[in-house]
Amino acid sequence: MTEDPTPARTAVVLGGSHAGILAAAALAGLAERVVVVERDVLPEGPEPRKGLPQARHAHMLWSGGVRALTELLPGATEALWAAGARRHPVTTDMVVMGPRGWFRRWPESHHVILAGRDLLDATVRAQVLADERVELLDGTEVLGLEGTAEAVTGVRVRSREGDAVRVLRAGLVVDATGRGSRASRWLTELGLPEVERREVDAGLAYASRLYLAPEQARSGYPIVNVQPDPRDARPGRAGFLLPIEEGRWIVTLNGTRGGEPSADAGDFVRFAREELRHPVIGELLERAEPLTDVSYTRATLNRRHFYERMPRWPENFAVLGDALAAYNPLYGHGLAVAAQSAVLLRDVVRRYGWGAAGLARRVQRAVVRPAGAAWDLAIGQDVFYPGATEGGPTVRDRVLSAYVGRLMLTATGNGRIARRVTDVTSLERGAGVLLAPSVLLAAAAGPLKPPLSGPPLTGEELKRVGLQ
Repeated sequence: MTEDPTPARTAVVLGGSHAGILAAAALAGLAERVVVVERDVLPEGPEPRKGLPQARHAHMLWSGGVRALTELLPGATEALWAAGARRHPVTTDMVVMGPRGWFRRWPESHHVILAGRDLLDATVRAQVLADERVELLDGTEVLGLEGTAEAVTGVRVRSREGDAVRVLRAGLVVDATGRGSRASRWLTELGLPEVERREVDAGLAYASRLYLAPEQARSGYPIVNVQPDPRDARPGRAGFLLPIEEGRWIVTLNGTRGGEPSADAGDFVRFAREELRHPVIGELLERAEPLTDVSYTRATLNRRHFYERMPRWPENFAVLGDALAAYNPLYGHGLAVAAQSAVLLRDVVRRYGWGAAGLARRVQRAVVRPAGAAWDLAIGQDVFYPGATEGGPTVRDRVLSAYVGRLMLTATGNGRIARRVTDVTSLERGAGVLLAPSVLLAAAAGPLKPPLSGPPLTGEELKRVGLQ
């Protein structure tokens, strides 16, 4: 086993996907050297890679994450626009059937960035790796941590080609390896206790396909989203249609246990037309050209590690992104949480100073804020599906769900409440805004406008896709 000579202020980031690359950007101005260790060989441009199967499904970056991204990487959004990504105003360009009915298309209050995951990752990665302080060590497997229960001093790595084991010494190690993180096992190997963990698994299966939009709709079209209603006592089925670069639509269909979509391309449009609560996505797809086969994924459970509750925590080690908390992708919060966590990582290191006693624990407690907010949003619905969690929903889960359901009903016909709800779902503000007296009173009163009878597509939008 060999050791690499390293400067005293070296940070090693494990994982070269969205969370890891942004963590490297956060540390680039604070460490002398930042090394990103990635198992896959990363492509030069927006191309698929083996270790990111979820890239074949729909993704969005909520405005709370966009703010964090631009704080870390000035010019990143402009680079994304130049590459073809789209900025969509919320809720102006969204046609959404929520659990309690169709939402109106209110004036813009927030926004999302829409792009294929490969394009998003490649664009951000190129900007981060252009910084000479950041090195990429791809095609390299992480074998474990070096150090003791008191302090992590580095990581053991090995080329996937089978070279000798090397030790990368570091003053800070950040695990951003995603759902497959082995951090909990690594910590027990150092002599630390088992971490508390919770899983909520609705048994969701995802099927996604790329389409070329009808010619008149290729310059932009609303997001179309049909959500399940957990009150149905049936499997939850949902669909997303997101307009992305090059005039394409990425369409993701999903269903919980007993209501899963098929991986058969011949059944994709039928599921969208007949199994969702409204057939609008299927009707749109009948007028679009399929470009790919169906990509299918079942690894969608919500899993959270409560590292912040550990009685002891080693110096120089932090966990963030999906390695800390992974969510059902239905809610689209993973990218934004990763960006916000990277900003918090930077801010805590900057405030307390490199190598300060207790620094890693402070980082771990800070990143719980965005991770915990997204966690509550994700499990608030999933916990009610059969078999999702041992023992079923807690009393807290039931009370929270009842109130959120009332808010969602109110938001269908009250623009002010729709904005407050989107403050939270966009991760721009904490859930506390939903407990303000004015919001509580509005929820008690209910919607101010009558329910819509169908999807709020304009006549011009229907014409562009041949539905009028």
